[in-house]
Amino acid sequence: MIDALSYEFIQNAILAGILVSIASGIIGSLIVVNRMVFLAGGIAHTSYGGIGLAVYFGFPIFLGASLFSVGAALLIAFITLNQKHHTDTFIGFIWAVGMAIGILFIDLTPGYNVDLMSYLFGSILAVGKEDLYFMVCLVIVIITFVSFWYRDILAVSYDSEYATLRGVNVKTFYTLILVLSALTVVIAIKVVGLILVIALLTIPIYIAERVSNSLYSMMIYSTIISSFFTLVGLYISYNFDITSGASIILVSAASLIVFLTLLKIKKIIFATF
Repeated sequence: MIDALSYEFIQNAILAGILVSIASGIIGSLIVVNRMVFLAGGIAHTSYGGIGLAVYFGFPIFLGASLFSVGAALLIAFITLNQKHHTDTFIGFIWAVGMAIGILFIDLTPGYNVDLMSYLFGSILAVGKEDLYFMVCLVIVIITFVSFWYRDILAVSYDSEYATLRGVNVKTFYTLILVLSALTVVIAIKVVGLILVIALLTIPIYIAERVSNSLYSMMIYSTIISSFFTLVGLYISYNFDITSGASIILVSAASLIVFLTLLKIKKIIFATF
């Protein structure tokens, strides 16, 4: 693997893995504490509609997926804020329609034999310079957003009523978190694919949540843990010639099992003494 570091595509993959880990560590923490995992899942699968449109009309995949995902995020925010009793139904509807639109437009694209695996399960080794520029810009936006409005985000995430009393526009922050979640999902698709993206946005965060005492530390730990999973998964993927997304998620899942096992053992030991 050391020799492989001389290759540009490996360098791009490592950098992409770290950038996506930063974004997913921060936004994943917000998704979990705001109980938006199902909403993020809906956005992830809906983004396939944007991929299909991009393929059909010939514009960049990231652009199509981003615009479609942001549109889905805004629609989901409107629905969840105004039709809370029917949220599950609408999310399922948007989820299915987005996937169907993507498949339809890919089928209609003349002479295009698309590799569905690269979008469903990730293709981190195929990350290019333009992809990296997009990731860098998104990470900067996310860090800026959290840095400037951390206290407001904290209030909205843990006690929306208190945040409202403080004069915080809860609906605006809720919508912004969903929009940033949509964009994070888009860049994570390149690494682990839309089928596995929710695992990347939840497994490291779950582990970080168990060892953190604040939202800030949770974001830091999540980023570090996610980076570790991504780089180890990339290493295994390269050496055994297997799909990168599946490798990264299996590393994450195995680590979670080990973590939970250690917690159980620790609990038993403390109970004994």
